[in-house]
Amino acid sequence: MDSVKKLIRDIPDFPKKGIIFKDITPILADPTAMAEITGAFEKQFEDLKATRIAGIEARGFVFGSVLAYAMKLPFTPVRKPGKLPYKTVRTIYQLEYGEGTLEMHTDGVGRNDRVIIIDDLLATGGTAGAAVKLIEGQGAKVLALGFVVELEFLGGRKQLGKNKIVSLVTY
Repeated sequence: MDSVKKLIRDIPDFPKKGIIFKDITPILADPTAMAEITGAFEKQFEDLKATRIAGIEARGFVFGSVLAYAMKLPFTPVRKPGKLPYKTVRTIYQLEYGEGTLEMHTDGVGRNDRVIIIDDLLATGGTAGAAVKLIEGQGAKVLALGFVVELEFLGGRKQLGKNKIVSLVTY
């Protein structure tokens, strides 16, 4: 994953002063990097017998839908409120600076689904933990979570319990 890591650029003071943002958009412009990421996730998850991939808004949609296509699995978007047109279920979760909300369609997962959740970045784990809660609240089982980047110093893994976590690039 060194070639992928080299594509990630640091953007200082974004979205606010003191934060160094890890910009993954150069990865999206590199088909070889996208193939490498997809292949690495496939290898890590192939034996889990998943029935569905869920992606967290917004960059989790990109990596998750590509992985779902490669694994020949259905894809479910997990979104911010008010973005999905059909009936939804929601969960509210704590952020370091307030509250966040995630939604998914009521038929986004089934009671027997075995789900892998994909997002671009694991930081504090709040959003990913909320996605786990949302999916498991519908009776599905979360098998694993996959992240392109993990900021280990923020301790997000602790928020995700005993779930299998795959991070391809770590800082």
